[in-house]
Amino acid sequence: MGRNKKGNLMKVLVIGSGGREHALVKSFFESPSISKVYACPGNPGIGKQAQLVSISLSNALQIVQFCLQEKIDFVFIGPEDPLVDGLSDALREASIAVVGPSKAAAQLEGSKIFAKQFMQESGVATAEATIVNSVEQALHAAQKHQAPYVLKADGLAAGKGVFICRDLNELKTASDQLFNKKILGAAGEQALLEKNLPGEELSFLILTNGESYEVLPLAQDHKRLGDHNTGPNTGGMGTVAPLKISNDLYQKIITKIIEPSVLGLKNKKLLFRGVLFVGVMVVQNEPYALEYNVRLGDPETQVILPLIKNDIGQLFYQLALGKLEKISFYNRTAFCIVNAAPGYPNNVQKNVSITLPANQNELYILHAGTQLDEHHQLVSSGGRVLNVIAINQNFEEAKKQAYSFNEQIIFKGRQFRKDLGCYQFQSNET
Repeated sequence: MGRNKKGNLMKVLVIGSGGREHALVKSFFESPSISKVYACPGNPGIGKQAQLVSISLSNALQIVQFCLQEKIDFVFIGPEDPLVDGLSDALREASIAVVGPSKAAAQLEGSKIFAKQFMQESGVATAEATIVNSVEQALHAAQKHQAPYVLKADGLAAGKGVFICRDLNELKTASDQLFNKKILGAAGEQALLEKNLPGEELSFLILTNGESYEVLPLAQDHKRLGDHNTGPNTGGMGTVAPLKISNDLYQKIITKIIEPSVLGLKNKKLLFRGVLFVGVMVVQNEPYALEYNVRLGDPETQVILPLIKNDIGQLFYQLALGKLEKISFYNRTAFCIVNAAPGYPNNVQKNVSITLPANQNELYILHAGTQLDEHHQLVSSGGRVLNVIAINQNFEEAKKQAYSFNEQIIFKGRQFRKDLGCYQFQSNET
């Protein structure tokens, strides 16, 4: 049984309020080395397994004081904003162990320009790109590339900072919105004009202490809102893990992207104790890094954590101290269906009443965007609202159980995909 330095069971604080954080809270709640889980701010589902803490995520001082007062052993920061704002630095300065990179290292997600320069300097395979900050510069840079043109706002934009422009007119409109109309504010003051890479995308996540790394199971995300990959892009409508890829492609990703990225962290002395999430584009069996995230994905986390055999409490406590355990995995499938609010992603309706079936052992619901109304009834409070999870040795059984359980939810106008897990990743091997 894992314990802290004094030999006691541990207390952990999870920062965040979505489905990813509920998945973490559930894993910590079930960990034999954790005595108590806190969540800030959490949600009603999380509140059944953790004590909720009502502190603003931008108030680092209060979070630090709470951790010292409650003798929290380590903190796990879920979302990107507190990482980019430097919450992990404030915690470490108070000698509180934390899973999450430093503010400097979090720029790998906080700035597309910083990330691209890091990739180029570290020898990571990635698309060519030019830094632009005006309509004229964007149109000039486009002369080097063929349509479609990819324009990426530099800063955090909640998934709305990438514009795929089919021709120069669309590029002119997108850059006008960024640089002149300032639709993304400071996040869009600069941008990258990047060469388009036509291929298939996959999420490659590792745990790293900035020197060594452990690869997490690959997950297949479904970004489009509608069946058959139609409709607008979303934060993710469902995931399946583990995703199988060829050994040849796996080794290329390790040698061309992962190893130079981790070496880059070490060479640049970027403090990184957490998750490095690489968006990888595979073009004719050659991988390229599209972008970095510096935290667990959502909804990838929901299907990755149930596959880990290690005591999750101990695994992440050691990582918070800068030590990395060898990870082993169960041979089983995890399946996640996202239930989104009516009107998602552009015109989200909130406060829709929800009735849920009772959870079972390996068939359960995680809360992503819920709250209690004035009558203490469960209602929706965000775009992606619920995650239905099924764990089974057999992929088809997991899928069948998830959809059957999903049918028991009462949530008027909800949106979910009915074709999750129907598309196998094609690596275009020659």
